[in-house]
Amino acid sequence: MITIKRLARMATVTVIAGTVGGAAVLAAQAMAARSRSYAKPDMRLAMRSSVGAAGKPPMRLVLLGDATALGVGVDRVADTVGGQLAALLAEGAAGRRVELSSVAVAGSRSADLATQVARALVGPAPDVAVILVGTNDVTHPGRGSDAAEHLGAACRRLHDAAIPVVVGTCPDFGALRAFAPPLRQLLGWRSRGMARLQASAAAAAGAVVVDLAARTGAVFRADAGTLCHDGFHPSADGYRVWAHALLPAVEEAAAVRRFLH
Repeated sequence: MITIKRLARMATVTVIAGTVGGAAVLAAQAMAARSRSYAKPDMRLAMRSSVGAAGKPPMRLVLLGDATALGVGVDRVADTVGGQLAALLAEGAAGRRVELSSVAVAGSRSADLATQVARALVGPAPDVAVILVGTNDVTHPGRGSDAAEHLGAACRRLHDAAIPVVVGTCPDFGALRAFAPPLRQLLGWRSRGMARLQASAAAAAGAVVVDLAARTGAVFRADAGTLCHDGFHPSADGYRVWAHALLPAVEEAAAVRRFLH
């Protein structure tokens, strides 16, 4: 007859074995993820461009952040999230001529935003700054609270310079095909926590926050075509989904800028 004590001992052994086995699976999946071939950054995506008819009221839009803000995963500026945002703003009822620029750097983490803010403040001040960051904070060791603090500091510097800021929080890692379960679920949980910390820090610093996971996560989970060939970076369709999600906040920020000036 199996005693309560023996059952407890068996349960403990099972939990330990499951934990060790689970850790081994996660480690193997992490190694596989690191060895995948990912889309490479193309610095031509950071080139300045103008979108919209000449003679229309100008609007300077700058993108800061990581590979997603730069547009890794596509080949043309027009297909990046910034390019598609600019097109939507130019085609909208207000009809702006958008001067688009990017100081985003692939691989950046939130701690790298300070340098990007300094670059964004050189020359004529942007009318709106859009920050997309957090993916590398999720995939690298570090405290989410520290990453959020760096994001908040960047937002505060831009806000103090009278530049409206829109922050798209960390996307839904649960939708990324580059990672197999259960690593995908684990990173999805971490990305949701990162997004919450980002939203709090950015809002406290005066930024307008767009929860990209809540607004677009379901679309990315349902449609593999929203990701490029590496299953990690968005495709042109994915960036279009983000651009539409960000558009109302960017229009609101631009209106605030016009009112102040």
